[in-house]
Amino acid sequence: MNYKQHLENNIFSIVTQAAKELNIECYVIGGFVRDILLNRNHKKDIDIVAVGSGIDLALKVSELIPHNPKVQVFKNYGTAMLRYEDMDIEFVGARKESYQFESRKPVVENGTLEDDQNRRDFTINALALSLNAGNFGELVDPFDGVTDLENKIIRTPLNPDITYSDDPLRMMRAIRFASQLHFEIETESLESIRRNKDRLQIISGERIVDELNKILMSSKPSIGFLLLYKTGLLDIILPELTALNNVEEVEGHTHKNNFYHSLEVVDNICPNTDDVWLRWSALLHDIGKAPTKRYNKKQGWTFHGHEFLGGKMVKKIFERLHMPLNHKMKFVQKMVIMSSRPIVLAQDIVTDSAVRRLVFDAGEDVENLMTLCEADITTKNPKKFQKYHNNFKIVREKIVEVEERDRVRVFQPPITGEEIMEIFNLKPSREIGVLKEAVKEAILEGEIPNEYQAAYDFVMKKAEKMGLKKVAK
Repeated sequence: MNYKQHLENNIFSIVTQAAKELNIECYVIGGFVRDILLNRNHKKDIDIVAVGSGIDLALKVSELIPHNPKVQVFKNYGTAMLRYEDMDIEFVGARKESYQFESRKPVVENGTLEDDQNRRDFTINALALSLNAGNFGELVDPFDGVTDLENKIIRTPLNPDITYSDDPLRMMRAIRFASQLHFEIETESLESIRRNKDRLQIISGERIVDELNKILMSSKPSIGFLLLYKTGLLDIILPELTALNNVEEVEGHTHKNNFYHSLEVVDNICPNTDDVWLRWSALLHDIGKAPTKRYNKKQGWTFHGHEFLGGKMVKKIFERLHMPLNHKMKFVQKMVIMSSRPIVLAQDIVTDSAVRRLVFDAGEDVENLMTLCEADITTKNPKKFQKYHNNFKIVREKIVEVEERDRVRVFQPPITGEEIMEIFNLKPSREIGVLKEAVKEAILEGEIPNEYQAAYDFVMKKAEKMGLKKVAK
């Protein structure tokens, strides 16, 4: 079958010309071809394999482009890359690979197109389109990847035990593609992942997290996380999450399965945010429930302090998986620690002071927090579901109203510590902290508006009770 119509961009005819001048064969391969056949948006990164030197081909292509784009050469890997229009184009020489058990880094030799397709992770990623003048656009499909695309199957070109043992990251990639494309992993391949799951331990945290992020950014991440769970990979990567899949019964009382609940929350939040860190917050929001789970006759099952402990666990997870320990981690911690606050508000009468405190504590992240808490409503009772969401609407309206009036989202005290020191001729001391805290509490409780004169008058009254006197100027 010929797919010439999908190769109309000028870059492909330039590559054809370059290959002809070098007297080598070349093909576009991998995700770009897969997405053409799936009628998905074409990827902006294109892989071109040369039966010969990929570096030489890239340099020749650059020569033939009028503005001679810069070629990045990676000699150690035998690859080169250039940017054309809005596309990143990578060139690599066809190769065959062999692996040693303790490493996922292969020993590489020059090879044929067949060798190169053999080393690919899945049949749907081994598809190649010819860029050679004689059969331009012709599909090369040695493993019947087209049929797998039609049947929505993830399958390895060779024995899956060899494919996954050689490069264990491919197990994560299989699950990621299943999640992104809504495909099924072929049965033997799925069993092979279970058998080879412990091989994942030679993969760096950064590589694992890269795949987790892609699963989280799919339209329904639970597909991927359930596959990670069923194959045993999730217990290696995030045992804190799998620990939630333990429902106990005491005296006829059970609690909900917080593992499946967490996955439902992630799915719920996806239509409302593309922020991967907010999706991480949804995934981890209940991780503190396994270690804080207790049962007593009066209250039944409790999880006291699970949000606070969950926040601490977030840091340990980020450290273990080599995730960023910066504002991104702090954001996820904050969301986990505060995850129940709006839900508590939505259950009771919504007071201005409670909303002020929520906005003060959440700051610029209050919208994200509300989005998380709305996703956290997974009750199957239609009346309860509607009641919660109606109450959340009230909370959101109150947030706007309170913020417009009291400006506590990015709180700045209307009277500063320096001014208080000057008024009473004090040096930095405990009294200054007490007065500043009292002003903040008075504003949050609605005793005074967030205005200078009101704060000044309040400080003067409070100071008088503390025995402090204004110094005359």
